[in-house]
Amino acid sequence: MAFELGPVREVVERVAASSGLEVVEVEMRGTGSNRRLRIFIDKPGGVTHEDCAQLSREVGTILDVEDLVPGGSYVLEVSSPGLDRKLSRPADYQRFVGSRVKLTTRNPVNGQRHFVGRLESFQDGRITLDLGVRQKAENPEAGRLEVELANVEKANLVPEI
Repeated sequence: MAFELGPVREVVERVAASSGLEVVEVEMRGTGSNRRLRIFIDKPGGVTHEDCAQLSREVGTILDVEDLVPGGSYVLEVSSPGLDRKLSRPADYQRFVGSRVKLTTRNPVNGQRHFVGRLESFQDGRITLDLGVRQKAENPEAGRLEVELANVEKANLVPEI
């Protein structure tokens, strides 16, 4: 049973804000008795296991009392977005300028849809990636890519360890 996540997200945002946490994403996956309400949180310096456990307890109680998740049982999962976190909002792109990014576009750009590069800037809904030295050596114009945020199908950070 599909339902609107808006009211659930509002509860999650309110509880997270009171603990100094940022809500990265709220999603419902699965069907029937295999449904999972997944909440991804973050904060400067990273989230702890206790941050996840506390948010899970508080949000779970409110969701159950207010009956905001119709359709029977579900599993509530709260975790960090991980090192390869998804980028979706403009604030994500602004926050991670300077980081390596793996990006897939909806429509091809220069004949390609998949790119990996350093996020150079995000301004006025446009993402600029530095694709690296190898591409610049072959073609100086190919060293930089500009993509409209509206054309981004998927984007994730690339862990640099």
